[in-house]
Amino acid sequence: MFQGAAALSLDAKGRLAIPARHREALAAAADGKLVLTAHPHRCLLLYPETAWAPIRDKVLAASSFNPQAAGIKRLLVGNAREEEMDSAGRLLVAPELRQFAQLEKQVWLVGQGSHFEIWSDAGWQKQQDAIFAMGDQALPPGLEDLAL
Repeated sequence: MFQGAAALSLDAKGRLAIPARHREALAAAADGKLVLTAHPHRCLLLYPETAWAPIRDKVLAASSFNPQAAGIKRLLVGNAREEEMDSAGRLLVAPELRQFAQLEKQVWLVGQGSHFEIWSDAGWQKQQDAIFAMGDQALPPGLEDLAL
């Protein structure tokens, strides 16, 4: 289970050092194979390959004649890249994915249970501001009775 948010830096080659606290779990869950892809909210998704495969298969099963389904296929599967962490625990983020998510030097790695989101600093701050602006309206249907 991946959780928590960490501010990280991309190096000059576009590599992201995965925090040590996540490195072993991510490598074990992925058997060394990771998938990095685009998300409609302009962040990137980082999945262990085993967690990504059923999502990919479900997306690919949708009709290519439906414009929405075809668009999601192009975004999620069309941008998906198989990657591996290097011996130092770094992950290379391809230039086209960095451009898509507007990633610069500082980025945010945000745990989402089965995977991570990777946000630009500005994108992450915008997400945080939007949720705070919702106030009491922040809980979607099904979570109204959530007690913290």
